[in-house]
Amino acid sequence: MPRIKYVDYKPTAAVREVIEAAVYILEEYSANGFDLTLRQLYYQFIARDLFPESYAHPTSGTKNTIQSYNKLKSIVASAREAGLIDWSHIVDRGRSSESRPHWDDATNFMSSVAPQFNIDIWEAQPRRVEVWVEKDALSDVVSRACVPLDVPFTACKGYMSASTMWDAAHNRMLVNWNERRQPTVVLHLGDHDPSGIDMTRDIQKRLNLFSSQTSSRHSEERGHPEITVSRIALTREQIEQYNPPPNPAKESDARYPTYQADHGDESWELDALEPQVIIDLITEDIRNLMAPRIYQRSRRTEASQRAQLEKIATNWDAVSDFLTDLPDEPEPSDDE
Repeated sequence: MPRIKYVDYKPTAAVREVIEAAVYILEEYSANGFDLTLRQLYYQFIARDLFPESYAHPTSGTKNTIQSYNKLKSIVASAREAGLIDWSHIVDRGRSSESRPHWDDATNFMSSVAPQFNIDIWEAQPRRVEVWVEKDALSDVVSRACVPLDVPFTACKGYMSASTMWDAAHNRMLVNWNERRQPTVVLHLGDHDPSGIDMTRDIQKRLNLFSSQTSSRHSEERGHPEITVSRIALTREQIEQYNPPPNPAKESDARYPTYQADHGDESWELDALEPQVIIDLITEDIRNLMAPRIYQRSRRTEASQRAQLEKIATNWDAVSDFLTDLPDEPEPSDDE
């Protein structure tokens, strides 16, 4: 894995201990197939009490402060540039580069895409399931639960935009209801803070609004689609079970008074949960909402058709020769 030195860096003994702790955590997660964002790494430091005592706030005594986060951010940046931390172990999930794919030839294309053939596993299920997570930084973690079970997931990035919300309600949930009478269950994961708690309510309200059929023909016969938003994290029960580090709730948030009355003046971030805990939580809820026999039957159909495509890919030269021998389609005449 790439530890690449670009600059010289001579950390103090105390800073070197922080770097060594970071390396230990990052390698531990990498061995289990995870990379971390800087914020996830920070919460591991807080949860394991790895920061030096000098990081403690002079009044409150807590080490969970913006100052601690910024110190770790600076140390990690310098350590990576000095070749002390593996570049691939820390990721920024909010920024990426995109380009169209390329293949060497048709044979290479068929060999690449045949194993990717998928059918809609949920088409015959009694309901549809989607997973919505407040933070884009957790998209990779959520995908590990959703992709294997063919469940769509959305990074809300805070309160969902009207455009994205309308598209989900009108072009997916409403269509599935009208075509197959499938209700939709949205599993929502967000921070336990004034806005994070309120987002679950907001999602339910706006999905109900945007799935209205008042402008659709035969709306009286079709009725309003069933959409349920279920908050599966972060909950008080999970906070008590996993004990993530608390933060002061933002008093500047307009929803703070209501939140304080119900939960007090502390808040907790979803990122602080172990990635595997989040994956297991989502997986369990999805499986509880599916019909297992229908799921297995769909998987068998998918595997059979994928095997046929892979056989075509393996024998592409013979398929190409067969296609070459077929007569060309006649050109349409001017009268047609």
